[in-house]
Amino acid sequence: MIGPIYVVTDPASAVPVIEQARAAARGGAWAVQLRDKQASDAELHALVRQLLPEMAALAVRLIVNDRVEVAISAGADGVHIGQGDGDPRAVRARLGSGRLVGLSVETLSQARRVPPGVDYIGAGPVRATATKPDHAPPVGLAGLAGIAAAAPVPVIAIGGLALGDAAALKQAGAVGMAVVSAVTRAADPEAATRALLLDWRQA
Repeated sequence: MIGPIYVVTDPASAVPVIEQARAAARGGAWAVQLRDKQASDAELHALVRQLLPEMAALAVRLIVNDRVEVAISAGADGVHIGQGDGDPRAVRARLGSGRLVGLSVETLSQARRVPPGVDYIGAGPVRATATKPDHAPPVGLAGLAGIAAAAPVPVIAIGGLALGDAAALKQAGAVGMAVVSAVTRAADPEAATRALLLDWRQA
């Protein structure tokens, strides 16, 4: 079951990553992705092990960005990879069944080539975002709609998204939205997550 609000942590936020994850979970996110390019495998492993029981108690899926071996060894609920992070089929084989494999998709051609074993795609960026300076050119809502129409799996929109975007994203065919700054830089990350969820449900 892919839910509407997917929160990606940001180590550059003033709020510690572990508190970002907890707040997002309490606010109703269906998944939290731990993304920290600077953390060591050992640090990320320890964070996953600490958060897993708390996430499970709230029925929130804990996803690890890129680090497949950490996801496996720590028992995370899944892994999210980019186009240059290895073959999704091999990642699925390593993870086995029952855990999620997410794949970033930036173009229509990539959407058409999503292989079996991928559970959902993160499509975008819809808009330019400072959170990931090296992102691909924004696809806009029209590009998102094209990707959603072509993709064989559920589409989660990502990239510069905020409160008030739910209706347009739904109309484009997305089943959910992934956010970073809209939650991690908010004065109250839990309340921000809850507001995004309510917006989605009412859209």
